[in-house]
Amino acid sequence: MMKYVFVLVLLMVGGAASVQGILLVYRWNHNMTVTQRIMPGEMSFAMAPGSLPREGGQLYYSKEQREAASARKNPVPPTPESIKTGERLYVVYCTPCHGPSGKGDGLVATKFVPPADLSNAGLQKARTDGYWQSYLSVGGAVMPSYAEALSPVERWHVVNYLRTLAQK
Repeated sequence: MMKYVFVLVLLMVGGAASVQGILLVYRWNHNMTVTQRIMPGEMSFAMAPGSLPREGGQLYYSKEQREAASARKNPVPPTPESIKTGERLYVVYCTPCHGPSGKGDGLVATKFVPPADLSNAGLQKARTDGYWQSYLSVGGAVMPSYAEALSPVERWHVVNYLRTLAQK
């Protein structure tokens, strides 16, 4: 009698394990193959104009709202640390086109429309800090957007460094 009870319990445990195994294999094979596939860079989901991210941040201004963006004041004071941080970021992101001195003589500039001369004092006077930050955020006619590469504070650091280029 004990032998039959043991075989019966063994069959029940084996059956439960088989059902669990079948469910595991089914979920493994059908988990990601039935859902919509989105590759990185395939679609861009921009925030709605005037909205703020949940973790805080700054208002999003599109290219068409550049005049409204230019009215913003720079919240990052131009301290030596800020300018040094901006210079470090400028070397990485801006030097290929604008060159080390900001004159628009970078290595990539020969292949495209010549970039602006950032060391031009007249251009520096005509553009506000908010304008430069907006240009870094959403890009321009030829310049790409650096909103994903640089945080809002880092973009303000770059603006602080840009202001020193006209003085050199």
